[in-house]
Amino acid sequence: MPPTSRTGPRRARLPRATAVRLAWRMLPPELRDAVAERCGAPIVDAVSAETGFTPGMASVLTAADGSRHFVKAASVRAQAEFAAAYRAESLVLDRMPAGVAIPRLQWTLGVPELTPGGLGDRWEGEWVVLGIEHIDADPPPRPWSPTDLQRCLDALHATAVALTPAPWPAPTLAQDLGTLPDHWRYVLRTFALPHGREAAQLARGFAAATAGRTLIHTDMRDDNLLLGPDAVWSCDWNWAVQGAAWVDAVSLLLGAAADGLDADAVVATHPIFTGADPEDVDVLLATLTGYFLAAGDRPEAPTSPYLRAHQRALGEAAWEWLCRRRGWPPE
Repeated sequence: MPPTSRTGPRRARLPRATAVRLAWRMLPPELRDAVAERCGAPIVDAVSAETGFTPGMASVLTAADGSRHFVKAASVRAQAEFAAAYRAESLVLDRMPAGVAIPRLQWTLGVPELTPGGLGDRWEGEWVVLGIEHIDADPPPRPWSPTDLQRCLDALHATAVALTPAPWPAPTLAQDLGTLPDHWRYVLRTFALPHGREAAQLARGFAAATAGRTLIHTDMRDDNLLLGPDAVWSCDWNWAVQGAAWVDAVSLLLGAAADGLDADAVVATHPIFTGADPEDVDVLLATLTGYFLAAGDRPEAPTSPYLRAHQRALGEAAWEWLCRRRGWPPE
């Protein structure tokens, strides 16, 4: 049964607007020519993605032959963090088994590991560019509807089944993000949260609570999903690690909880949570509360002016959800 709205007021929508992105026309002419060569024809139109929080180029390019391509690009020198993320994503996409509903990697520039024939790549150290299969679909509309949420959760479940056990020896969630509970030090100094110390202690169990053999996304949000009439695809696999299959579902449910849907009804009934210990779900919520509240209190990011508001909203949603589950007053 699809999740329903909980009783009470609906909180404000999470911001969804994109970062200040690099535009196609800003790429060096020689790089644009190289991209057009990979696409098979000159590029006649470029439409920047309208969601997301990273400032790299992410555009749907239309070639003169009518074909469309989703292309990401970041400068290694000027956007090192994002170029590294795109490179990591290309390596994950290249190894993804068939049958997983993701837009498929078509080609790369500046990723020497994926250069055909092992030849040198002239863009190494300058740009990372990914050519990804274009999917004619959009992220689910916000606020979440019960039907769309059900479809997306079903897709996450199918992906988790396909990626258990993990198809390659990826690092574990604890190895990659084991310091997340440390954000509670800042939160406890900064915010007056009743039961905050109990939540911080709960978050200390993060590594054990989230352990598992599934290859998980770790950044699952509505804008990392494409909802078509008959299928749902997951995108932006930059940070794939091994963990519990239900971790991505909790991340996605934060947005649904912020939109007023009953997240606990999902946890109680959806098959992706089969076998999940309710205490472990609370541990993850406590960990995410600390991370998002601390991150949302950082200085604004000029290239991503909506990021902090998004993080603050998710931190508040995680805290309210955790408090409901634990029977704590939220403030």
